[in-house]
Amino acid sequence: MSTSELSNQGNPTNRLNDDEIDLKELFIALWKGKWVIIATTIICAAVAVAYALTAKQVWTTKAVITYPQVKDFADYQQMVSGFQPVFDVYQESGSILVSNKLDNLYAPQTLFNIYVQQFELQANKIAYMASNAEFQRELSLLQTGTEGGAEEEIRDRKSSLYSAWYSKLTAVVEKTSGRYTLKAQLSNANDSYAFLTGYVDFVAEKARSIAIDNFSSIVSCKRSEIVQQKALFTDQAKGSLFNERVQAQYALEIATAAGIDKPQQNLNNEDLFVINIGANALAAKVKVLDNLTELSIIEPKLHQLNAKFDLLKNLTISPDVEFKTFQFIESPEKPISRTSPKRSHIAILGVLLGGMLGTVIVLIRYAFAKKD
Repeated sequence: MSTSELSNQGNPTNRLNDDEIDLKELFIALWKGKWVIIATTIICAAVAVAYALTAKQVWTTKAVITYPQVKDFADYQQMVSGFQPVFDVYQESGSILVSNKLDNLYAPQTLFNIYVQQFELQANKIAYMASNAEFQRELSLLQTGTEGGAEEEIRDRKSSLYSAWYSKLTAVVEKTSGRYTLKAQLSNANDSYAFLTGYVDFVAEKARSIAIDNFSSIVSCKRSEIVQQKALFTDQAKGSLFNERVQAQYALEIATAAGIDKPQQNLNNEDLFVINIGANALAAKVKVLDNLTELSIIEPKLHQLNAKFDLLKNLTISPDVEFKTFQFIESPEKPISRTSPKRSHIAILGVLLGGMLGTVIVLIRYAFAKKD
Protein backbone atom coordinates (compact mmCIF):
# COMPACT_ATOMS: atom_id res chain seq x y z
CA MET A 1 0.00 0.00 0.00
CA SER A 2 1.38 3.41 -0.95
CA THR A 3 1.98 6.28 1.39
CA SER A 4 -0.78 8.39 -0.25
CA GLU A 5 -3.36 5.65 0.16
CA LEU A 6 -2.45 5.29 3.84
CA SER A 7 -2.68 9.02 4.24
CA ASN A 8 -6.16 9.11 2.71
CA GLN A 9 -7.43 6.29 4.89
CA GLY A 10 -6.15 7.91 8.03
CA ASN A 11 -7.53 11.36 7.25
CA PRO A 12 -11.26 11.65 8.21
CA THR A 13 -11.52 15.02 6.55
CA ASN A 14 -11.02 13.48 3.16
CA ARG A 15 -13.81 10.97 3.80
CA LEU A 16 -16.20 13.79 4.84
CA ASN A 17 -15.38 15.72 1.70
CA ASP A 18 -16.27 12.67 -0.36
CA ASP A 19 -19.71 12.40 1.31
CA GLU A 20 -20.60 16.07 1.07
CA ILE A 21 -23.10 17.14 -1.59
CA ASP A 22 -21.53 19.38 -4.18
CA LEU A 23 -24.23 21.98 -4.97
CA LYS A 24 -22.59 22.89 -8.20
CA GLU A 25 -22.68 19.29 -9.37
CA LEU A 26 -26.28 19.02 -8.19
CA PHE A 27 -27.37 22.02 -10.24
CA ILE A 28 -25.50 20.68 -13.20
CA ALA A 29 -27.27 17.34 -12.82
CA LEU A 30 -30.65 19.06 -12.63
CA TRP A 31 -29.83 21.11 -15.71
CA LYS A 32 -28.80 18.02 -17.61
CA GLY A 33 -32.04 16.34 -16.57
CA LYS A 34 -34.21 19.35 -17.42
CA TRP A 35 -35.96 17.51 -20.25
CA VAL A 36 -36.95 14.74 -17.88
CA ILE A 37 -38.37 17.32 -15.48
CA ILE A 38 -40.15 19.18 -18.27
CA ALA A 39 -41.59 15.97 -19.74
CA THR A 40 -42.78 14.76 -16.36
CA THR A 41 -44.33 18.15 -15.63
CA ILE A 42 -46.15 18.19 -18.97
CA ILE A 43 -47.45 14.64 -18.51
CA CYS A 44 -48.73 15.31 -14.96
CA ALA A 45 -50.24 18.63 -16.01
CA ALA A 46 -51.99 16.97 -18.95
CA VAL A 47 -53.39 14.23 -16.70
CA ALA A 48 -54.56 16.84 -14.18
CA VAL A 49 -56.24 18.95 -16.88
CA ALA A 50 -57.88 15.86 -18.39
CA TYR A 51 -59.22 14.91 -14.98
CA ALA A 52 -60.44 18.44 -14.31
CA LEU A 53 -62.27 18.51 -17.63
CA THR A 54 -63.88 15.09 -17.29
CA ALA A 55 -64.62 14.96 -13.53
CA LYS A 56 -68.28 15.22 -12.57
CA GLN A 57 -69.19 18.79 -11.79
CA VAL A 58 -70.85 19.81 -8.55
CA TRP A 59 -72.86 23.04 -8.29
CA THR A 60 -74.15 24.15 -4.89
CA THR A 61 -77.20 26.32 -4.28
CA LYS A 62 -77.55 27.85 -0.81
CA ALA A 63 -80.25 29.54 1.25
CA VAL A 64 -80.32 30.80 4.84
CA ILE A 65 -83.50 30.56 6.94
CA THR A 66 -84.58 31.50 10.46
CA TYR A 67 -87.67 31.81 12.67
CA PRO A 68 -90.81 33.16 10.98
CA GLN A 69 -92.26 36.57 11.83
CA VAL A 70 -95.73 36.96 13.34
CA LYS A 71 -97.07 38.16 10.00
CA ASP A 72 -95.94 34.88 8.45
CA PHE A 73 -98.38 32.80 10.54
CA ALA A 74 -101.04 35.36 11.59
CA ASP A 75 -103.93 33.40 10.01
CA TYR A 76 -102.86 30.19 11.73
CA GLN A 77 -102.51 31.97 15.07
CA GLN A 78 -105.99 33.47 14.68
CA MET A 79 -107.48 30.05 13.95
CA VAL A 80 -105.78 28.48 16.98
CA SER A 81 -106.72 31.37 19.29
CA GLY A 82 -110.37 30.91 18.38
CA PHE A 83 -110.32 27.62 20.30
CA GLN A 84 -108.79 29.21 23.42
CA PRO A 85 -112.06 29.41 25.47
CA VAL A 86 -112.45 25.64 25.10
CA PHE A 87 -109.25 25.13 27.08
CA ASP A 88 -109.83 27.79 29.74
CA VAL A 89 -110.85 26.71 33.25
CA TYR A 90 -113.99 28.33 34.68
CA GLN A 91 -113.91 28.33 38.46
CA GLU A 92 -116.92 28.26 40.78
CA SER A 93 -116.06 31.76 41.99
CA GLY A 94 -116.65 33.04 38.47
CA SER A 95 -113.00 33.71 37.67
CA ILE A 96 -111.34 32.21 34.61
CA LEU A 97 -107.94 30.55 34.50
CA VAL A 98 -106.64 31.15 30.98
CA SER A 99 -104.89 28.06 29.65
CA ASN A 100 -101.58 28.40 27.81
CA LYS A 101 -101.75 24.96 26.21
CA LEU A 102 -102.30 26.38 22.73
CA ASP A 103 -99.65 29.11 22.92
CA ASN A 104 -96.78 26.81 22.00
CA LEU A 105 -98.54 25.66 18.81
CA TYR A 106 -97.92 28.97 17.05
CA ALA A 107 -94.65 29.89 18.75
CA PRO A 108 -92.08 30.83 16.05
CA GLN A 109 -89.53 28.39 17.44
CA THR A 110 -92.04 25.52 17.38
CA LEU A 111 -93.00 26.15 13.76
CA PHE A 112 -89.36 26.57 12.73
CA ASN A 113 -88.30 23.34 14.46
CA ILE A 114 -91.03 21.47 12.62
CA TYR A 115 -89.67 22.75 9.31
CA VAL A 116 -86.05 21.84 10.07
CA GLN A 117 -87.04 18.36 11.26
CA GLN A 118 -89.00 17.75 8.08
CA PHE A 119 -86.13 19.05 5.95
CA GLU A 120 -83.74 16.49 7.46
CA LEU A 121 -86.24 13.62 7.44
CA GLN A 122 -85.00 10.87 5.12
CA ALA A 123 -88.53 9.80 4.22
CA ASN A 124 -89.19 13.27 2.80
CA LYS A 125 -85.92 13.22 0.88
CA ILE A 126 -86.81 9.84 -0.63
CA ALA A 127 -90.27 11.05 -1.61
CA TYR A 128 -88.84 14.19 -3.20
CA MET A 129 -85.94 12.44 -4.97
CA ALA A 130 -88.41 10.08 -6.61
CA SER A 131 -89.46 12.95 -8.87
CA ASN A 132 -85.89 13.94 -9.83
CA ALA A 133 -84.84 12.88 -13.33
CA GLU A 134 -81.12 12.61 -12.51
CA PHE A 135 -81.78 10.38 -9.50
CA GLN A 136 -84.11 8.17 -11.49
CA ARG A 137 -81.48 7.85 -14.21
CA GLU A 138 -78.80 6.79 -11.73
CA LEU A 139 -81.20 4.37 -10.05
CA SER A 140 -82.12 2.87 -13.43
CA LEU A 141 -78.45 2.42 -14.33
CA LEU A 142 -77.80 0.76 -10.99
CA GLN A 143 -80.71 -1.65 -11.43
CA THR A 144 -79.58 -2.48 -14.96
CA GLY A 145 -75.99 -3.05 -13.84
CA THR A 146 -76.99 -5.35 -10.99
CA GLU A 147 -79.41 -7.62 -12.84
CA GLY A 148 -78.79 -11.17 -11.82
CA GLY A 149 -76.58 -10.09 -8.93
CA ALA A 150 -76.88 -11.11 -5.30
CA GLU A 151 -79.69 -9.48 -3.34
CA GLU A 152 -77.25 -8.27 -0.69
CA GLU A 153 -75.08 -6.59 -3.32
CA ILE A 154 -78.08 -4.89 -4.91
CA ARG A 155 -79.27 -3.72 -1.51
CA ASP A 156 -75.85 -2.34 -0.58
CA ARG A 157 -75.47 -0.46 -3.86
CA LYS A 158 -78.95 1.04 -3.52
CA SER A 159 -78.14 2.06 0.03
CA SER A 160 -74.95 3.76 -1.16
CA LEU A 161 -76.88 5.59 -3.87
CA TYR A 162 -79.51 6.84 -1.44
CA SER A 163 -76.85 7.90 1.07
CA ALA A 164 -75.05 9.88 -1.62
CA TRP A 165 -78.27 11.65 -2.53
CA TYR A 166 -79.20 12.33 1.11
CA SER A 167 -75.99 14.33 1.39
CA LYS A 168 -77.02 16.47 -1.59
CA LEU A 169 -79.68 18.11 0.62
CA THR A 170 -78.36 19.40 3.92
CA ALA A 171 -79.29 21.85 6.68
CA VAL A 172 -76.41 23.20 8.76
CA VAL A 173 -77.13 25.21 11.92
CA GLU A 174 -75.21 28.26 13.06
CA LYS A 175 -75.12 27.69 16.81
CA THR A 176 -74.65 31.34 17.71
CA SER A 177 -77.65 32.63 15.77
CA GLY A 178 -79.86 29.56 15.36
CA ARG A 179 -80.05 30.15 11.62
CA TYR A 180 -79.86 27.25 9.19
CA THR A 181 -78.00 27.16 5.89
CA LEU A 182 -79.76 24.94 3.38
CA LYS A 183 -77.68 23.42 0.58
CA ALA A 184 -78.43 21.41 -2.55
CA GLN A 185 -75.81 19.96 -4.90
CA LEU A 186 -76.28 18.73 -8.45
CA SER A 187 -74.29 18.56 -11.67
CA ASN A 188 -75.26 21.97 -13.09
CA ALA A 189 -76.41 25.36 -11.84
CA ASN A 190 -80.00 25.19 -13.08
CA ASP A 191 -80.65 21.71 -11.70
CA SER A 192 -79.05 22.61 -8.38
CA TYR A 193 -81.23 25.72 -8.04
CA ALA A 194 -84.40 23.85 -9.00
CA PHE A 195 -83.48 20.98 -6.67
CA LEU A 196 -83.23 23.25 -3.61
CA THR A 197 -86.19 25.53 -4.34
CA GLY A 198 -88.40 22.53 -5.09
CA TYR A 199 -87.43 20.77 -1.86
CA VAL A 200 -87.85 23.95 0.20
CA ASP A 201 -91.43 24.27 -1.06
CA PHE A 202 -92.04 20.53 -0.66
CA VAL A 203 -90.93 20.61 2.98
CA ALA A 204 -92.83 23.85 3.65
CA GLU A 205 -96.08 22.14 2.72
CA LYS A 206 -95.18 19.13 4.87
CA ALA A 207 -94.39 21.34 7.86
CA ARG A 208 -97.60 23.35 7.44
CA SER A 209 -99.66 20.15 7.28
CA ILE A 210 -97.96 18.71 10.38
CA ALA A 211 -98.55 21.91 12.38
CA ILE A 212 -102.26 21.72 11.53
CA ASP A 213 -102.36 18.00 12.33
CA ASN A 214 -100.77 18.64 15.73
CA PHE A 215 -103.38 21.27 16.46
CA SER A 216 -106.18 18.97 15.28
CA SER A 217 -104.92 16.20 17.56
CA ILE A 218 -104.97 18.48 20.61
CA VAL A 219 -108.48 19.70 19.79
CA SER A 220 -109.65 16.13 19.20
CA CYS A 221 -108.29 15.06 22.60
CA LYS A 222 -110.03 18.02 24.23
CA ARG A 223 -113.29 17.14 22.51
CA SER A 224 -113.06 13.56 23.81
CA GLU A 225 -112.29 14.88 27.29
CA ILE A 226 -115.36 17.16 27.24
CA VAL A 227 -117.58 14.33 25.98
CA GLN A 228 -116.39 12.09 28.83
CA GLN A 229 -116.88 14.84 31.38
CA LYS A 230 -120.36 15.55 30.03
CA ALA A 231 -121.31 11.90 30.33
CA LEU A 232 -119.93 11.75 33.88
CA PHE A 233 -121.65 14.90 35.13
CA THR A 234 -124.86 13.98 33.30
CA ASP A 235 -124.98 10.66 35.15
CA GLN A 236 -124.27 12.44 38.41
CA ALA A 237 -127.01 14.99 37.72
CA LYS A 238 -129.50 12.27 36.84
CA GLY A 239 -128.63 10.46 40.07
CA SER A 240 -129.05 13.62 42.11
CA LEU A 241 -132.37 14.36 40.36
CA PHE A 242 -133.62 10.86 41.06
CA ASN A 243 -132.68 11.09 44.74
CA GLU A 244 -134.27 14.51 45.05
CA ARG A 245 -137.45 13.20 43.39
CA VAL A 246 -137.66 10.20 45.69
CA GLN A 247 -137.09 12.32 48.80
CA ALA A 248 -139.70 14.84 47.69
CA GLN A 249 -142.23 12.04 47.04
CA TYR A 250 -141.67 10.52 50.48
CA ALA A 251 -141.88 13.93 52.10
CA LEU A 252 -145.16 14.56 50.23
CA GLU A 253 -146.62 11.33 51.53
CA ILE A 254 -145.56 12.13 55.09
CA ALA A 255 -146.90 15.69 54.90
CA THR A 256 -150.21 14.44 53.46
CA ALA A 257 -150.54 11.85 56.21
CA ALA A 258 -149.79 14.52 58.82
CA GLY A 259 -152.32 16.89 57.31
CA ILE A 260 -149.75 19.58 56.73
CA ASP A 261 -150.77 21.32 53.55
CA LYS A 262 -149.09 24.68 54.06
CA PRO A 263 -145.59 25.68 55.18
CA GLN A 264 -144.90 25.34 58.89
CA GLN A 265 -142.18 27.31 60.69
CA ASN A 266 -141.99 25.23 63.86
CA LEU A 267 -141.04 21.95 62.18
CA ASN A 268 -137.50 20.56 62.16
CA ASN A 269 -135.99 21.01 58.68
CA GLU A 270 -133.00 18.79 59.39
CA ASP A 271 -134.92 15.54 59.10
CA LEU A 272 -134.25 13.16 56.26
CA PHE A 273 -137.58 14.05 54.64
CA VAL A 274 -138.28 17.73 55.04
CA ILE A 275 -142.03 18.41 55.23
CA ASN A 276 -142.04 21.96 56.61
CA ILE A 277 -142.94 23.45 53.23
CA GLY A 278 -146.24 21.57 53.26
CA ALA A 279 -147.92 19.01 51.06
CA ASN A 280 -149.03 21.54 48.45
CA ALA A 281 -145.48 22.77 47.90
CA LEU A 282 -144.12 19.24 47.95
CA ALA A 283 -146.62 18.17 45.31
CA ALA A 284 -145.52 21.09 43.14
CA LYS A 285 -141.88 20.16 43.73
CA VAL A 286 -142.51 16.56 42.68
CA LYS A 287 -144.23 17.77 39.53
CA VAL A 288 -141.36 20.12 38.68
CA LEU A 289 -138.80 17.39 39.26
CA ASP A 290 -140.76 15.03 37.02
CA ASN A 291 -140.66 17.54 34.17
CA LEU A 292 -137.13 18.78 34.74
CA THR A 293 -134.94 18.27 31.63
CA GLU A 294 -132.26 20.91 32.15
CA LEU A 295 -129.74 18.91 34.15
CA SER A 296 -127.35 21.87 34.42
CA ILE A 297 -129.68 23.16 37.15
CA ILE A 298 -128.69 20.12 39.19
CA GLU A 299 -125.03 20.15 38.07
CA PRO A 300 -123.84 23.68 37.09
CA LYS A 301 -120.62 22.31 35.54
CA LEU A 302 -122.74 20.86 32.76
CA HIS A 303 -123.53 24.37 31.61
CA GLN A 304 -119.82 25.11 31.10
CA LEU A 305 -119.23 21.80 29.37
CA ASN A 306 -122.21 22.29 27.07
CA ALA A 307 -120.98 25.76 26.20
CA LYS A 308 -117.51 24.41 25.32
CA PHE A 309 -119.00 21.55 23.32
CA ASP A 310 -121.24 23.94 21.35
CA LEU A 311 -118.22 26.14 20.66
CA LEU A 312 -116.29 23.15 19.31
CA LYS A 313 -119.19 22.31 17.00
CA ASN A 314 -119.24 25.86 15.63
CA LEU A 315 -115.48 26.19 15.16
CA THR A 316 -113.66 24.54 12.26
CA ILE A 317 -110.03 23.70 11.60
CA SER A 318 -109.20 24.70 8.05
CA PRO A 319 -106.57 22.41 6.49
CA ASP A 320 -106.05 25.01 3.76
CA VAL A 321 -105.04 27.94 5.98
CA GLU A 322 -101.86 29.45 4.55
CA PHE A 323 -98.90 30.31 6.77
CA LYS A 324 -95.11 29.98 6.82
CA THR A 325 -92.99 28.05 9.28
CA PHE A 326 -89.75 29.90 8.41
CA GLN A 327 -88.47 33.02 6.69
CA PHE A 328 -85.58 33.54 4.30
CA ILE A 329 -82.57 35.56 5.35
CA GLU A 330 -80.94 34.68 2.05
CA SER A 331 -83.18 33.33 -0.69
CA PRO A 332 -81.87 30.62 -3.06
CA GLU A 333 -80.01 31.96 -6.10
CA LYS A 334 -78.46 30.18 -9.05
CA PRO A 335 -74.76 29.55 -8.36
CA ILE A 336 -72.36 31.41 -10.64
CA SER A 337 -69.40 29.07 -10.10
CA ARG A 338 -69.04 25.36 -9.56
CA THR A 339 -68.16 23.91 -6.18
CA SER A 340 -65.96 21.24 -7.72
CA PRO A 341 -63.80 20.43 -9.54
CA LYS A 342 -61.63 23.57 -9.21
CA ARG A 343 -59.94 23.24 -12.60
CA SER A 344 -57.32 25.94 -12.11
CA HIS A 345 -56.32 24.49 -8.74
CA ILE A 346 -56.09 20.98 -10.16
CA ALA A 347 -53.97 22.18 -13.09
CA ILE A 348 -51.56 24.05 -10.79
CA LEU A 349 -51.28 21.04 -8.51
CA GLY A 350 -50.58 18.86 -11.56
CA VAL A 351 -47.75 21.15 -12.65
CA LEU A 352 -46.25 21.22 -9.15
CA LEU A 353 -46.53 17.46 -8.76
CA GLY A 354 -44.97 16.89 -12.20
CA GLY A 355 -42.08 19.22 -11.41
CA MET A 356 -41.45 17.55 -8.06
CA LEU A 357 -41.66 14.06 -9.57
CA GLY A 358 -39.25 14.97 -12.40
CA THR A 359 -36.80 16.48 -9.92
CA VAL A 360 -36.91 13.37 -7.76
CA ILE A 361 -36.22 11.15 -10.80
CA VAL A 362 -33.24 13.24 -11.84
CA LEU A 363 -31.80 13.29 -8.32
CA ILE A 364 -32.17 9.53 -7.95
CA ARG A 365 -30.37 8.99 -11.26
CA TYR A 366 -27.64 11.40 -10.16
CA ALA A 367 -27.20 9.58 -6.84
CA PHE A 368 -26.81 6.18 -8.51
CA ALA A 369 -24.46 7.58 -11.11
CA LYS A 370 -22.28 9.14 -8.41
CA LYS A 371 -22.00 5.86 -6.53
CA ASP A 372 -20.94 4.08 -9.67
